[in-house]
Amino acid sequence: MRYYVLDRGDELSIKLAEQFHKLAAERDLQLDAESPEIVISIGGDGTMLHAFHTFIDQIPNLAFVGVHTGHLGFYADWQAEELPTLIDYMCGTEDSEPQKPRIVKYPLLELEIHKKSGSSSHIALNEFTLKGVDGTIMIQVDINDVTFEMFRGDGLCISTPSGSTAYNKSLGGAMVHPSIEALQIAEIASINNRVFRTMGSPLLLPKHHHCDILSCKDQRLLLTIDHNNIPVDDLISVRCQVSEKKVSFARYRPFPFWNRVREAFLV
Repeated sequence: MRYYVLDRGDELSIKLAEQFHKLAAERDLQLDAESPEIVISIGGDGTMLHAFHTFIDQIPNLAFVGVHTGHLGFYADWQAEELPTLIDYMCGTEDSEPQKPRIVKYPLLELEIHKKSGSSSHIALNEFTLKGVDGTIMIQVDINDVTFEMFRGDGLCISTPSGSTAYNKSLGGAMVHPSIEALQIAEIASINNRVFRTMGSPLLLPKHHHCDILSCKDQRLLLTIDHNNIPVDDLISVRCQVSEKKVSFARYRPFPFWNRVREAFLV
């Protein structure tokens, strides 16, 4: 099996990465930075986001495994002290065969950003946010090519189901099971008066729907795709929809989504 390890860069994560490499070499796993079958993320959820975007062009051909050394580790199945057990599952032992993982696929968010200076396409694992640099923003929100609302406020957050437990949750959005292929629109401090009227509550759009965010004036904006920031001062529009691509996670043991939610927020 070909693997790659990406760590958070702190002392513990680096030490665990070295430990994993040593254990992997003893089991004849092949380190491959170009075309791995399994990518091991050692750190927190930010490390997983970094790993995802590092290998974003190879998403259909690989699966991710998270080892938790951060503060939340919502994407992580394994604790730091469990690396030998993870290797045993992956490679087998003298008394057992390798464990074939259950591949779990999560929906992703596809973005088409159109600017006066050009266009680009992006994929997000967690969310896309649009905010103003100099204050509130003015944007038009279309759903399926029909004007839905005129928005004024601090910004919008468009999240995936797996990302619904992150920034979206802090905005009062719903937590959505990743088996539901949808995107969620959550407002960030909207202004409601006689001129600007918004729903004031999160919206869920199914896979076959899309929304367009259109800039209503010249304004400096900050677009954030997961952990990547893109300053823009010539935005025309952003189209958001559920991607045809999905991210794969290798589950070597059961860890249901609602168990993750409970352990992350209630225990």
